[in-house]
Amino acid sequence: MLTERQVQLLQAIINEYISTSEPVGSVELVGRYNLKFSPATVRNEMAQLIELGFLDMLHSSSGRVPTKMAYRLYLEELMNESEIPVLQEVAMKQRLWGLRFEFEKLLKETSLALSELTRSLAIATTEDGFIVSSGAVNVLENKEFWDIDVAKEALKITDEFDLYNKIVHSLPQSGDVKTLIEEEIGLEKLNNCAIVFAEFSTTRKKGTIGILGPSRMQYNSVIPSVRYAANLIHELGGSW
Repeated sequence: MLTERQVQLLQAIINEYISTSEPVGSVELVGRYNLKFSPATVRNEMAQLIELGFLDMLHSSSGRVPTKMAYRLYLEELMNESEIPVLQEVAMKQRLWGLRFEFEKLLKETSLALSELTRSLAIATTEDGFIVSSGAVNVLENKEFWDIDVAKEALKITDEFDLYNKIVHSLPQSGDVKTLIEEEIGLEKLNNCAIVFAEFSTTRKKGTIGILGPSRMQYNSVIPSVRYAANLIHELGGSW
């Protein structure tokens, strides 16, 4: 569907927007990413990507931003996952080891560790209605949450198990780590946000753990972090 040049350009735009949170212009893009074509060519290709639904232009004079379709392409075909440093994995496991016989405390501490690792709002649940969150202050680091109504909506779902549970099970997905991007969340005020989560299962408990952040989050590091957190709960929770 896309040419090689369009794919290269789209990946550069996504990387730039994730890093800066600012709409991306053609001149900065050519200079910063060493693209082998002119700003005029970039503008023409951007116009094509807008028509195809991969980019959006918030204002007539602004740069371009990725759409949900662009993030989906990025997740499925363009992204290279980062590896969690071994020392971080070991430190997180040691941190949680002493709580392996106290499941709710284990879940709380895992969500806290995940929020610190991803600098996001972490949410963990069990299927019997328990919900816990950590790192609420992290959402305020992102301008998407500076609107008080958006921040309130984000915090609201951390208190309402039924609402959050409905959200994460609203869209059937394959894979061990799942994503809900922008309007997939189903709450208009969170249309610039995303949820990344994984399910876990122990001998007595099942549930989910994940993070909520802006849709321009660092998926390449968030996804392996969420996966590792879910695997730790599965491993350590089996002792309970």
